[in-house]
Amino acid sequence: MNDTIRDVVFVDGVRTPFGKAGKLFEETRADDLIIRAIRTLLRRNPALPPERVDEVALAATTQIGDQGLTLGRTAALLAGLPRSVPGYSIDRMCAGAMTAVTSVSSAIAARQYDIAIAGGVESMSNHPMGEGVDPNPRIVAERLVDPDALQMGVTAENLHDLFPSITKERADAYAVRTQQRYAAAVDKLAADITTMAARSDEGWTVATGDELPRPGTSMEGLANLRTPFRPHGRVTAGTSSPNTDGATACLLADAETAAELGLPVAMKMIGFAFAGVDPETMGVGPIPSTEKALARAGLTIDDIGLFEINEAFAVQVLAFLDHFKIADDDPRVNPWGGAIAMGHPLASSGVRLMTQLAREFAEHPEVRYGVTTMCVGLGQGGTVIWENPNFKGAN
Repeated sequence: MNDTIRDVVFVDGVRTPFGKAGKLFEETRADDLIIRAIRTLLRRNPALPPERVDEVALAATTQIGDQGLTLGRTAALLAGLPRSVPGYSIDRMCAGAMTAVTSVSSAIAARQYDIAIAGGVESMSNHPMGEGVDPNPRIVAERLVDPDALQMGVTAENLHDLFPSITKERADAYAVRTQQRYAAAVDKLAADITTMAARSDEGWTVATGDELPRPGTSMEGLANLRTPFRPHGRVTAGTSSPNTDGATACLLADAETAAELGLPVAMKMIGFAFAGVDPETMGVGPIPSTEKALARAGLTIDDIGLFEINEAFAVQVLAFLDHFKIADDDPRVNPWGGAIAMGHPLASSGVRLMTQLAREFAEHPEVRYGVTTMCVGLGQGGTVIWENPNFKGAN
């Protein structure tokens, strides 16, 4: 019996274009989005025998309709994987796909799987956040959670209250910068975006890129936007991730199996952590989850050379940066732009962060470690630490 823990590697990741809720993919089924991502992942990795996939773990925040019915299993069948390949669904709201990755990676490390597919999908056009939910009355009656905690935009306003130094102007400047970074990197991002057919009243089209970026965003334009979550507030549509439709999928394996099959290794998992925080200020979640993950790995924040932080709101990213004493415009942070520009299809975004980090690692052999991290509704944070296989030593 071999009871040693194995190295888990991220082989490859893909995503569909991200569309604005109610627009590009309004008439596209959510399961068709994730099926397209899985098929593309398999096509990009012809060395992988499909029957070697041990699990398909897929996330959706609103598991209803075409996002329900044990999506991991149904999407695996519809994507053409053999019937012998099992699958399941998972939910941790925005960190759903991240949790799918950490769940199957734990099994790979423990020698229960060799290869797995993980990902997520969200059709916010057809399944807006909160659809069909029925919160237990005790949550409000016993004041376990402030009802405002169920409104993500309100929790962002609460962060501005908690951290007065994070002004609206700082948040606006961050949003402008992430739009600019996305625009500068759009050709690099395209390498991991598959095409996707979409139907509307005007007929069929083929989506080849993200619908949401606003490259002309300016400080002047953001200054005049209304604050929908609080009168005279600080959070606007320009400093928030837009409601988004999209899907992501990635391939994970143990290092020995990847070498056996000739699969590429884009990065190696070092460790991960999740943490709970006050639901009313859920945006601080990445702070304790990152501290926990770093401590478990025996690293410090100074060891991290690249950060992929999900931009649910600009204020949430800035709270993280302030805590770790990182500058607002640090080039290590979301160097190719983030969710404020490209969108945040809830449960699928964790794998988007990972796929982006893997590409950035390839460009930066001087960087050894990187982090993917995100806040999670109802007061959580998730962080995964990765190692760059291209590392050649610091400059």
